[in-house]
Amino acid sequence: MAGMTWWEAALLGLVEGATEFLPISSTGHLIIVQDLLGHTDEASKVFNVAIQLGAILAVCWYYRDRLFRVARGVGHDPAARRFLVNLCVAFLPAAVIGLLAHKAIKAHLFNPPMVALALALGAVLIFVVERWRPAPRIHSVDDMRIRDALKVGFAQSLALIPGTSRSGATIIGGMAFGLSRQAATEFSFFLAIPTMFAAVIYDVAKNWSMLNGDDLAAIAVGFAVAFVSALAAVRFLLGFIARHSFIGFAWYRLALAFVVWVYFAA
Repeated sequence: MAGMTWWEAALLGLVEGATEFLPISSTGHLIIVQDLLGHTDEASKVFNVAIQLGAILAVCWYYRDRLFRVARGVGHDPAARRFLVNLCVAFLPAAVIGLLAHKAIKAHLFNPPMVALALALGAVLIFVVERWRPAPRIHSVDDMRIRDALKVGFAQSLALIPGTSRSGATIIGGMAFGLSRQAATEFSFFLAIPTMFAAVIYDVAKNWSMLNGDDLAAIAVGFAVAFVSALAAVRFLLGFIARHSFIGFAWYRLALAFVVWVYFAA
């Protein structure tokens, strides 16, 4: 990321925040934008991970009242404890698989053709789930059981494949397993907190030596813009799903898959 200007950092922060929680793959967007800007080195990949912290904190801020209630009630409130246990259970599959397969994923799957394929397959999955999913039996994250959380956790593991979309995997997976569109979306947001925190801490700590003072300044700009744009994206998605299905996102994923494939093939 040598020579990254503040406006480039802001643009990448905007892309990260606006796409992280929508089922359209922030990775697919960042790959194209970074290539256009000429930032494709290893330090730029660390930048991508680091600015995710801004997106995570946007979710924490949006749900701050709920998170404070859980923190205060975990010692005496069964509902708070169940919520926390469900998050931990759902977090484990991706954490374990990611830890074991991190190097292999980066070496073999982090490339434009794989991203394009994952985008397209994810779109097909959205079409299938929206058409044939079972009638929702869980309408609130408070009604989820441990086995429901575990199923969503394994769905999230698919997002280890670049281009799949973490939010897309958890939301559509949740809907396939009986969660309502609202419950699946909200649980996806909550699950992002431990999952993305762990990914950011692991990757940045591992590659901290790559960064210098200018890099940290660029990360600060990207972080701030990612926070604001992610907050807007969360509010948009919660309002959108009250009136619409995810079919529009499926068509968008197909279009983006085509763009990624053609752009890098050329």
